[in-house]
Amino acid sequence: MIGNLDARSLRDPVRVAFSAECTQLTEILAELVDADLDRPTDCPPWTVRELIAHIRTGAGRLADMLAAPAPPRPEVDAAGYFGRAKFTAQVDADRIAGGRQDALQVDRAALATELDRAWRKTDVAVAAAPTDRVVRTRHGDAMLLTEFLRTRVVEVGVHGLDLAAALGRPPWLTPQASAVIVDLLTGGKPTPAGLRWDELTLIRKTTGRAALTAPEQAAIDAAGFRWLAFGR
Repeated sequence: MIGNLDARSLRDPVRVAFSAECTQLTEILAELVDADLDRPTDCPPWTVRELIAHIRTGAGRLADMLAAPAPPRPEVDAAGYFGRAKFTAQVDADRIAGGRQDALQVDRAALATELDRAWRKTDVAVAAAPTDRVVRTRHGDAMLLTEFLRTRVVEVGVHGLDLAAALGRPPWLTPQASAVIVDLLTGGKPTPAGLRWDELTLIRKTTGRAALTAPEQAAIDAAGFRWLAFGR
């Protein structure tokens, strides 16, 4: 539902999740070596370096959005933001090119510093904004600030899983971010008990980062369980 309801109560958990996940990723980036950055990812054709650049740009985007004039009313929520229009061939091509271009601007030694600067600038801007502030995304969507911030938690958290896989590391997804992502993916609905998924497994399975088994698919079909599918 789009509107002012629960804006204040919603923002703090989402802001905490954004901060926690960005802080965790910043610590990981400080540990990387040059050889890590050229590894391929499961977001082809991006390398680790290019995916990091994409995450950094996304984490810092809200500061500029809040500096721009506010649209009169929200029109899209976080689930709607991930609709089909964001995954057309042209948008994908622009997204890939942007990540590659951004990756040329920061060397390995500055990766952690630049991400830290970007997300903290966003956090300061969010903290200063009214609870009912509306922003306009680069795609033209008018959204409540809290709703767009939820999409940033998804971007940092889910792409963090991609980075962990590319680097051969255990996933570092924070509990705060995991809760926000699961709530968005499921629309707040419980997962069928027969699946026995923890939050990390749910995120991996529903975002296509782990395949569904035949018994899992049967349990999903029997329960009529549906989740947010990016681009649908």
